[in-house]
Parts: sequence; structure tokens; C-alpha cells
Amino acid sequence: MTQGTVPGSRSSDGGRKTAFSVLGGISIAHMLNDMIQSLILAIYPLLQQSFALSFTQVGLITLTYQITASLFQPLIGAWTDKYPQPYSLPIGMGFTLCGLLLMAVADSFTLVLTAAALVGTGSSVFHPESSRVARMASGGRHGLAQSIFQVGGNFGASLGPLLAALIIAPYGRGQLAWFSLAALLAMVVLLQVSRWYKNAAVARLPKKIPRPGASALPGRRVALAISILLLLIFSKYFYLTSISSYYTFYLIHKFGLSVQAAQMHLFAFLFAVAVGTVIGGPLGDRIGRKYVIWGSILGVAPFTLLLPYASLSMTGVLSVVIGVIIASAFSAILVYAQELLPGRIGMVSGLFFGFAFGMGGLGAAVLGHVADITSIERVYQICAFLPLLGMLTAFLPDLEQNKAIY
Repeated sequence: MTQGTVPGSRSSDGGRKTAFSVLGGISIAHMLNDMIQSLILAIYPLLQQSFALSFTQVGLITLTYQITASLFQPLIGAWTDKYPQPYSLPIGMGFTLCGLLLMAVADSFTLVLTAAALVGTGSSVFHPESSRVARMASGGRHGLAQSIFQVGGNFGASLGPLLAALIIAPYGRGQLAWFSLAALLAMVVLLQVSRWYKNAAVARLPKKIPRPGASALPGRRVALAISILLLLIFSKYFYLTSISSYYTFYLIHKFGLSVQAAQMHLFAFLFAVAVGTVIGGPLGDRIGRKYVIWGSILGVAPFTLLLPYASLSMTGVLSVVIGVIIASAFSAILVYAQELLPGRIGMVSGLFFGFAFGMGGLGAAVLGHVADITSIERVYQICAFLPLLGMLTAFLPDLEQNKAIY
């Protein structure tokens, strides 16, 4: 693997090449990590049947996973800004492996929640450092690098429902244990990435790590911009949770689909999310991240407003369109935030990944309760208005220069 930048470096990326082998490795690991996580989401109907769960309890599973995934990420990111931890990557995957095996054999709802917490802890360790690695290996093409990293996760997430439909639904929840092989493969890949990371740090990190650089914008404008970005993350992930956690229930209840057929529709949506992620980062590098954020969050609103009233065939089409459009935002939002707070890559990555997971978990719990007291259809009627928060993008400052600062 080609050596690249390291945390703390303030030099331009203009003279460095994009380390595609490193980006490929971290993207593959992200794919395997998120495939495992989406498998757990995809077997919610099986868990509901096995433990006679209400929608509120289903939401608590997602909340447990997302809360553990969100609380630790900013802290881990801030710590590794000062003290890089290359080998934390395979260690984080080890937590995910333990959670997967426990989920396969859990015989009580408490153990299911414990398994979800372990998987969430693995994510909290994995995401801040892997996002840093993506930026280190970017060669200055930060949006492209984040998209390559993100598309692995989104493609893996799309595989979960497909694999659940083909392997787990017909043969039982115990088949989850076979996917521990995927976690082990991810650990092997991450060991190679960690060695590259460590070698880069030893070769290029100065004896004393410089203090993080300051933003060119006044502190109040930075704080306002970060707040707006977090609100946009809230709208995006609350809506995404309505699909990832409850779309199969919605299709089963409204259109009478089988579990397997509903999981195939969920696969189509999540695959569309992966496609949208590929588009968003490079497009932000080319035309500006603010325009991508505009088009992704606010631009999806007409389609979300139509979805609750569509036929089955049109529901499938709309869900794919929604997935492509709404997914293009995250890479642009993350890189935009990194440019607002140069020198705090780990903290920013941890904050935004953690907040995204936290909003997903909170959304799952809230929307599950709404489904219990009203109906699953009402969930989608309410969530349809969330993308209108994209109008807040108008208050974001224009960042004309992409800073290659760590």
C-alpha cells in the first residue's frame, strides 16, 4: 500500500497521490461491518415472532445499537486526534463479531439487546478512525475518498436484507453465526490497513503533534453551520430509519407481502443508497458540497411526500429514487464539516457518525411507539415532511476552498 498523509499534517495534498489500495481495503471492511449490522435489522420480523415483540421493543433494539454506536464516537475521535490508534480498527471489529455470535444464540430479549450493544460498540470504535484513514489516503480528493469509504458500508447494508431473505429467513436465526466468517475477514483486512496507518504515522508524524488548525470563519458562524449540519443529519437519518427499521413491516401490512418479498424490496432501497453515496462525494468535489447538500436533502421531499399514497409498484420505484437522492448528502456533509474544523478530523467524524447513529436509534424508538399507538402507515405520512428541513442549507456559509488540513 502506498504511504499517505498522517494525522496532524498541515501540508497540502496536492503533491500526493490517492492511495486507492488503502481506500479499497477500508471500504471492504466497511462493507462487511455494515452488512453484519443490516443483517440484524433485516431479521426484525423473525425476532418479533420469536419473542412476541411490540413495535416499541423492536425500536428499542435499534435504539440500543445506535446509542452505543453514537455515545463513544466523538470521545474516541477526539482522543485519536491526539493519540492515533491504528490497531483500534480490528479491535472494534472484534466487538462486532461477539455481538453477531450472541445475536445468533440469544434466548431472551435482554440478550438480544446486549448483542445489539456489542455491535454498536464495534461501530463506535471503527468509524472515526476509518474515516481518518480515508482522508489520509485521499490525496486531496476528500469527497471521492469519503464516497469510496461510505459506498462500502452502504453496499454492505444493502446485502443484509438479501442475505437474510436467502439464508436466514428459510433456515432460522441460528444461521447468523455463519456470518462471523465475514467479521473475521474484515479483521484480517483491517490489520493490513492498520499496518499502513502505523507506518505512515512513524514516517511522517512530527515529534510533537501540532495543535489543530483554526477555521477561517468566526466561531459563531462555525457553530451555526455545525448546528445546521446536525439538523440536516437529523432529518436524513430519522427518515432513513423509517425505511431500514420498518419498511418490511410497512410492505407486509399494507400490501400483504411475505417476509422474503419485503426483504427484497428493502435490499433494492439500500442498494440505491449505495449508488447515491458513490455519486455524492465526487460531485461535491466538482460542483461544491453545499449544492449537493441542497439537492440531496430538500430535493428528495417531493418523493417522500408521494410515497405513503403510492401503489406497490410505484412504492418500489419511489423508494429507489429516494435512496439515491438522500444518500448523496452524507459524504458532502462530513467533508464540509471537516473543512469547517480543520485539524479535528477524528472528533468531527465521531460527532457526525455518532449523531447519525444516535438519531437513527432515537428515530427507531419514537417511530416504533408511533406505529404502536397509530399505524405503520402513519409513520411514513409523518416522516415525509422531514426533508423540508433541507431549506436550512441556505444559511450555510460558502466554503470556496477545500482545505487539506489535518
